[in-house]
Amino acid sequence: MTLLERLTQEFRAAMLARDADRLSTLRLLKSAIGYTQIERQTDALSDADVIALVQKEIKKRRDAIEQYEKGARPELASRERQEIGVLESFLPKPLSAEELEQFVRAAIQETGAASKKQMGSVIKAVQAKVAGRAEGRVISELVGKLLT
Repeated sequence: MTLLERLTQEFRAAMLARDADRLSTLRLLKSAIGYTQIERQTDALSDADVIALVQKEIKKRRDAIEQYEKGARPELASRERQEIGVLESFLPKPLSAEELEQFVRAAIQETGAASKKQMGSVIKAVQAKVAGRAEGRVISELVGKLLT
């Protein structure tokens, strides 16, 4: 089952269960997917594209949480956290620290990187392999640590 099919299925389930919070989050995700499909002039997105969109939506909500906490609006920050929980259910299982380190070490060997000047090529290689199972910031930190 593709992620788009799963989204449609969960959307219907939320409607039948009258789960307004989950339904509104799923509507926002469907809308973002629809806009991307229009932008790219395509009828279907790959799972990798959907994962990238979900990650983008989660990042928006994390930024909003930060702003709401600065503005002393804990109730709005709490709502954003709930939305992140719903969105994270569409992401693949994240890699453990050990698994990610193995990917990074393999990418360093493949690219032949020896210094921090070559971090970009290593990060790019790792991101291609892990496909949404690790955050870019975490990958970057680990590559920097291993390329000293």
